[in-house]
Parts: sequence; C-alpha cells; structure tokens
Amino acid sequence: MNLLQIRYVREIARHKLNLSAAAEALHTSQPGVSRQVRELEGELGVEIFVRQGKRLTALTPAGVSVLEYSERLWAEVENIKRVGQEFVKADEGTLTIAATHMQARYILPPAIKAFILKYPDVRLSIQQGSPRELAERVIAGDADIAIATETLDRYPELITQPLYRWYHCVVVPKDHPLATEKRLTLAKIARYPIVTYDAAFTGRTALDETFANARIEVNIVLTAIDTDVIKTYVRQGLGIGIIASVAMDTERDIDLVALDGSKLFPERTTKLATRRGTYLRGFVKDFIASFPTILQSR
Repeated sequence: MNLLQIRYVREIARHKLNLSAAAEALHTSQPGVSRQVRELEGELGVEIFVRQGKRLTALTPAGVSVLEYSERLWAEVENIKRVGQEFVKADEGTLTIAATHMQARYILPPAIKAFILKYPDVRLSIQQGSPRELAERVIAGDADIAIATETLDRYPELITQPLYRWYHCVVVPKDHPLATEKRLTLAKIARYPIVTYDAAFTGRTALDETFANARIEVNIVLTAIDTDVIKTYVRQGLGIGIIASVAMDTERDIDLVALDGSKLFPERTTKLATRRGTYLRGFVKDFIASFPTILQSR
C-alpha cells in the first residue's frame, strides 16, 4: 500500500467513479489508475469498487470505509505539506476563499486589499458558488475558507465562527410609492411584485418564513443569486427588491432608496468556516483573525 494508491481511490470517488476524469486530474493514464487500484484491492483482500465490465458503478461496503480513511489520511498528508511550507516559506503560498456572490462583491474587498498589502507573495483565489458548494469545496480541500450565511454550520466536517450580523432591506426607485413610506409593513410590501434571492442564498428561507408566519401571500416575480442583478431589475420597474442591507452601495446606488427591514425580518449571521482538523498556514490564521476588525472599520 502506498500514498499514490490512496490518492487514486480518492480522486476516482471525487470524479463520480469516472476513471477517465480521475486519470486526467491525476495527469496519468486510465490503465495506470486501474492497475494501482487493483493492486491495492489485492493487498487488502477486498474490492473497493463495484464493476460492470471496465466501468466502475459504485463503492462496495468495504470501499465506503476505505474511502473514509483515505480522505482522513490524505488530509493529514496535506497538513504535513503545509507544516513544511510554513517553516520554509512562511509568507508564500495560496489562499483560496470560497464565498457567495454577495460576500465576494460587498464584504471581501477591503479584507482582500489589506491582505495583499501585507502578504504580496501569497496568491489569492476567490471561488463563488452556493453555500452548499462552498462547504463541499472546503471539505474536499479545494478551498481554505468558506464565507456564507446559510448551510455551513450543518456540516460536522467544518468549524464555523460568526463574522457579522445583518438584516434585509427593501429597495425601490426614488419615485416609487414606498420611497417616502414612514412605516413599512409586510402587508405594504406584499402589494407589489418582489425581486429577491434564489432559495439557497442570502437568507431567502427566512424571508419566506416571515411572510408565511404572517399569513401574507407575496408575488415573487424573479429570483437571482446576484444582488446586482436584483437591483438592475428593480431599476427596470419589474418589482421592489428585498436584499441584504450590506449590499447597498452608497456611491453606485444613488438612484435607489433602501428601506429599513430590521423590524420586519429576522437578523441574519454570516459565518466563516474551515475544515476540521486542517493545519492552517500562518497567513490564513491572520486573515481570519483580522477580518472582523476590518469589517467593523467599514
């Protein structure tokens, strides 16, 4: 048994049992991958994969356990690499942040700018996706940090911590009837078509529950994962927008009015997550530690 075989099993599982895709990711040949897996199975005395001809169709019960330990072992191998990098090149490396669009567009920029100034030799990568996708990327080791409001704390493989709290607001053009409303209510909001977030993003579930608990039906005419898209359609008169208050840009959104929703909608908390048991490089720890301070100074 060797680490190469462990890595091959892991990559095959990550590529949904597609040997060609796994071999491409490993920069090797498909026969070579198959041979190494067969040798491992021979040494263990059990089959790891169910086969139909040359195709892999599933993990065997033994394979499920082998994969679980393979993931743990490979995570420790990556930790050992990080330890070595930390002592040889403490201020060099890669920081990969997985974040939703709202976090990447409105929250991360000042933190990213400060980090680049402090660590010019660290390569930064920002990956966007749904909260579930972000969590899976960190668990798989494809990202160091995930930042999102939903889902992250549902994964036992992740360690999460709160970053900041926020509320939804209602966004309308300056000439909209609600723009001068002194006392906003859910019923008044429900009189108009609504443009807001997709179901998996930025507190959408909380919005739906708020209206449902008040027994108020709403007409959601469009949903999007991108706050800027929502604001674009509000400008086009498609409906009123319900967005995260932190996503209002005082310089770019001067044609819109943001109405406070803190008394109508529940408070939301954005979280930061890392993979449990992962060795964090010094610059990663520094980014995590400094982020709340940078947020407070905004």
